Amino acid sequence: MTPPRARTWGRIGQTPVVRVRGRGSGRVSMAGMACYKRSERSRLIYTIRECRGRKDEPKGFSWRDFRDLTVRARSKLGGPIVLVWDNVRLHLTAGMREFIAASADWLTVFQLPTYTPDLNPTEGVWSLVKRDIGNLAAADLGQITRPV
Repeated sequence: MTPPRARTWGRIGQTPVVRVRGRGSGRVSMAGMACYKRSERSRLIYTIRECRGRKDEPKGFSWRDFRDLTVRARSKLGGPIVLVWDNVRLHLTAGMREFIAASADWLTVFQLPTYTPDLNPTEGVWSLVKRDIGNLAAADLGQITRPV
């Protein structure tokens, strides 16, 4: 996750400078679900992956990670799930489609139209997370993962 540029302030005539150590290699990826259950508070069930740029390390999430997140959401919510998904390519893979077909007794999936971030509540969550860490000058990946 690359943080967006954020505003800062400084004395008139003095440009604020933030010094950062480290190479800057690595990334933090997040996947999450906004979960709603009748007569209960909403929840965010999420997972975080750190990628340090090593050769055999996956750079992002696979369809198996989304499958595991869905299964974890089911165990935490304790019932069937109606999943409303955006059109991320990993949501449409053959392995994910097989999992959805095998779990049809407790999992119903609806696909959002092509570009509709206003219908996806987790987009607002990611926007807040990025805004809050926009001015963070982290020395390593762990210093980014902790506030997230």
